[in-house]
Amino acid sequence: MSMLQNETLSRVGKGARETLGGFKAFILRGNVVDLAVGIVIGSAFTNLVNAIVSGLITPLIGLFGGFDFSHLNAGRFAFGTVINSAVSFLIVAAVLYFLIVLPVSKLMAMHKKGVPEEAATRQCPYCLSSVPVGARRCAYCTSELGQG
Repeated sequence: MSMLQNETLSRVGKGARETLGGFKAFILRGNVVDLAVGIVIGSAFTNLVNAIVSGLITPLIGLFGGFDFSHLNAGRFAFGTVINSAVSFLIVAAVLYFLIVLPVSKLMAMHKKGVPEEAATRQCPYCLSSVPVGARRCAYCTSELGQG
């Protein structure tokens, strides 16, 4: 390979790494995954509610309310449709949890471990109470602490 080809491949590889790094940061913000999971769960739950309403509630209203819904499903309760929708909802929820939520949560936890957070409190050397880092005087024993 010529020097020009090596340099071009190096630039392409660097650009791809930067793009993937940006995508990883975008995903690890957490809001994106939460929103996507919420939309999918909402859609599956909508299907479940529609099955309950059309398969159980509407025939029940027709039975006791005096309305004539006989042309719809011949006035029968569609338990099978409701059970199918419930099982489908549970499968979708389980797949989302085990294949999306759990791995992303672990990835986010690993990402947060790498970045140590600054302590928000420190210990008073006189009374051993926890005081804010920026405090100059202890709120418990009123000893001067100096600069944080």
